[in-house]
Amino acid sequence: MPELRKEMLTGRWVIISIERSKRPDDFRMSETGEIKKETVTFCPFCSGNESKTPPEIYSIRENNSLPNQPGWKIRVVPNKFPALQPGPTPPKKTRGIFQWMEGIGVHEVIIETPEHDLEMSDLPLDHLAQIIQVYRLRTLSIEEQFQYKYVQIFKNKGKEAGASLSHPHSQIIATPIVPKRIKEEIYGAERLYRNHFRECAFCRMIKEEITSKERLVYQNEGFVVLAPYASRFPFEMAIFPLEHSAFFPDISDRSSFYLADALKQALSRLKYQLASPSYNLVFHQSPNPQLAEKAWPGIETYFHWHVEIMPILTKVAGFELGTGFYINPVPPEVAAEFLKKDLPA
Repeated sequence: MPELRKEMLTGRWVIISIERSKRPDDFRMSETGEIKKETVTFCPFCSGNESKTPPEIYSIRENNSLPNQPGWKIRVVPNKFPALQPGPTPPKKTRGIFQWMEGIGVHEVIIETPEHDLEMSDLPLDHLAQIIQVYRLRTLSIEEQFQYKYVQIFKNKGKEAGASLSHPHSQIIATPIVPKRIKEEIYGAERLYRNHFRECAFCRMIKEEITSKERLVYQNEGFVVLAPYASRFPFEMAIFPLEHSAFFPDISDRSSFYLADALKQALSRLKYQLASPSYNLVFHQSPNPQLAEKAWPGIETYFHWHVEIMPILTKVAGFELGTGFYINPVPPEVAAEFLKKDLPA
C-alpha cells in the first residue's frame, strides 16, 4: 500500500509508492553495474589549462607555485558564464503588479582537484576536508559583503544533474535575497521549536533516527548520514552534524574531517552500489549572520545546517509539477538498507 509522508519542516508531502517491479538493483545506471568512463577531448579545468578560466580568486597550492599556473591542489575561479554579477545591493522595483531587481550576486567555481577523473568519492580524506574548508573560507569572505544575504554551496555531478563540464567541481552562488526553500525550513524549525519540542527539531529527528536505525546509512563521531523519512527521490540522503550548529562557517578543522568522511561514505555508496549516477549535492545553511540574527532572532538555537544529496534516477513529470508532490518508488528504509552494504575494499 502506498504511503503519504509529510516532511515536518516545510509541510511538503511525498508519495512513497512501492512498485513491486522496482528493486534497488533496478536503479543501477548500467546493466552490469560497471561505472562508465567518459572520453575527454579538452577540459579548461585540467592542470595546464589555467589560462582558459578567469583568474583565480583563491587556491591551495604546493611547492610555492604561482597563481594561475599548474601546481595547485584546489582552485576557485569566477564562473565564466555567471548566473549573477557582483555589485551593490539592488533595490526592488515594480512593473505594475510585478516585482523585479537587478541580478546582483556572486557565482564562483571550486575546481576540486587537478585530476580529471578523481571524483569526491575518490579523493583522500585530507583533500576532501580541504575542499570543505575552502567552502567555509569563501562563504566567510562573501558574507563580509552584507548585500549578499544567502550563500548556496552546491555540486552538480553528471549531465543529467545539470553539469556542463565533467571535471570534478562544485559551485557557490550568493544571492541578494534569502531563497524561499531556506525560509520554509527556517520558519518550520522555528514553529516546531516554539510550539512543540522546545528544542531543535533537527536534533530531535537525529536522535530518533539514530535510535531506530531504520533510515541510518552511516555515522561517525561528528556526522550522521540518513535516508530522509519523506525522501523525494530514490536513494536521497542527508548529512547532519551531530553537534547542533546553525552556521556552516563555524565548522572546525576536526569537524571538516568528519564531514569529509561522511561525504566520502555517502558518495562512495552511490558510486559502487548504483554504478555512479548523476546527482545534485546542496548545503542548507543559515543566511548571512548579519541578516539572520535580526530577521530570525534565536535562529542559532533552532536551525541546523545540513547537506542534501539527490541522485538523478527518476524524472520529475506532470503530477509533480502540477501538485508539488513527489512520487518516490523506493521507500527510504529500503534505500538505507541497500546503501549500507559493504563497499569494495
